[in-house]
Amino acid sequence: MQGIVTDIQRFSLHDGPGIRTTIFLKGCNMRCAWCHNPETISAKPELILYPEKCIGCGKCVEVCTNQARRIIDGSIIFDRSLCVVCGRCADVCFSGAITISGRIMTAEEIMDEVIQDKSYYEHSGGGITVSGGEAFCQAEFLASILTTAKALGISTAVETNMNYDWKLMEEMLPLLDLIMFDIKLVDEQLHKKWTGVSNRKILQNVERLIELDKPIIARTPIIPGVNDNQETICEIANLLKGAKGLMYYELLNFNPLGESKYNGLGLSNAFKGVRPLKEERIEALAREVREIGLAVRIG
Repeated sequence: MQGIVTDIQRFSLHDGPGIRTTIFLKGCNMRCAWCHNPETISAKPELILYPEKCIGCGKCVEVCTNQARRIIDGSIIFDRSLCVVCGRCADVCFSGAITISGRIMTAEEIMDEVIQDKSYYEHSGGGITVSGGEAFCQAEFLASILTTAKALGISTAVETNMNYDWKLMEEMLPLLDLIMFDIKLVDEQLHKKWTGVSNRKILQNVERLIELDKPIIARTPIIPGVNDNQETICEIANLLKGAKGLMYYELLNFNPLGESKYNGLGLSNAFKGVRPLKEERIEALAREVREIGLAVRIG
């Protein structure tokens, strides 16, 4: 079974308990305006440019058969409309100015990398976390990864937006030791405005999940001007109150580190220049959650 992988990140400490390897699958079924991993949105491989790393060697021009890369007046010019993402330019770019986001891999190839750190997982209570994009957009591949990991005795987790038919999650439950899910907003119209989709299916799936005796971590990215207010966070916290397997509710401060990726992909960034909230503001929201009775962490 093959799928498209954006990245495999070893020694991760922020995607579940212990030391973990996080596997980022490509493709997402939402369009969050603040996404800090825009290279994971499209399900297809993409070319990312970092012009500041270019040393002007011209190797990329030599290997480009579609004339997407040309030298004009001494400068290397890139025409994205002519690019077929063949990867030849990235292969010869030793400075790292050109990279390809998205590679075809099998579950076994992923496990060849994962298994190297099995002793770290065992000593720290870690394992693998499959993330995205949205991991369930490649549901069959996700199941293959989780099944292979389980056969090797490796603990499994998934990060998900819950925006799919419940049947998919139901089928995956036996393969998962931990489920981490996002709730961005409760108001449907605001959710549509900022993510491009309704949250009806998401909230229905969350209601089903919190009734199960399955370890879960709920997360909310705190986005300036979107959901950084007491009313929204308390709405979400009250929804989670009484969840059977809830380990904690995590508030994630806005991450602006995706700006260079937007530039490299030739995409516009609706949150360009926006900075994370001050620590005291996040802590004030966390206090509100604690008063509702939930364990809360700030990420």
